Amino acid sequence: MESRQIPTKTLHDGAPVPVLGLGTAGYGSAFGGEYRQGDALRAALQMGYRHIDTAEIYGGGRSEELVGAAIRGMPREELFIATKVHRAHLRHDDVLRAIDGSLSRLQCDYVDLYLIHAPEPAIPLRETMDAMNELVERGKIRYIGISNFGVDQADEALSLTRSLIATNQVHYNLLVREPERNGVLRWCQEHDVLLTAYSPLEKGRVPRDDTVIRLAGDLGVTPAQLALAWLIKKDHVITIVQSDNVEHLEENLGALDVDIPEDMVAELENLPAHRVRW
Repeated sequence: MESRQIPTKTLHDGAPVPVLGLGTAGYGSAFGGEYRQGDALRAALQMGYRHIDTAEIYGGGRSEELVGAAIRGMPREELFIATKVHRAHLRHDDVLRAIDGSLSRLQCDYVDLYLIHAPEPAIPLRETMDAMNELVERGKIRYIGISNFGVDQADEALSLTRSLIATNQVHYNLLVREPERNGVLRWCQEHDVLLTAYSPLEKGRVPRDDTVIRLAGDLGVTPAQLALAWLIKKDHVITIVQSDNVEHLEENLGALDVDIPEDMVAELENLPAHRVRW
């Protein structure tokens, strides 16, 4: 299986992050499929995927275990591993325990990115960020991330970090444009923070959109490739795609070769979008 180098965008300190990563939200679920998922992870790594995104809540921790098994034996410095602390574990000491659990399941000494999975208003953000800062200083995490944070919440997180915020991971795709409406995209661009778009294909809805199908046909690419290319063309935007289908993983890599003409970009920008809350 041919491996390719995935282009990167840089964090605030110049560190590279692949613009296309593999999400594992459905991995390790009670519905099984772990052999397929493990095979898909190993195939993705062989193809050149290096940014792997998981979370302690995915599959009750089983997703992290599958990732840990797949990356075993690979040079750690070649990988960008991201995981998340659940909103129920945002008390100071709970964060410290949560990262130890994640590192054990991942069989890693550190993760590249540790994200607050979602805000929890009942727990002061200062308490959570104090723990996150400690983890950076202890070398257990390289970068702090946030997820599903609005502008005011992101401002507060940024004010409380002793380093910087690396990313805000939010729901964003051609049909879900909330980060444009609520200012999160602009905030990321102005603060040199990567926006990591999750659900870029909206569970298959984006590739079924008539306009996306037509424009993809005009370019000679698949609708999924066009949708992913639209995202990674944007300033400060990267994306993660969830799939355990090897053919889809390979198809997604084709997005890296798609050059969208400006008139087509304009048409995509004007697609009717759906309003969501996060």
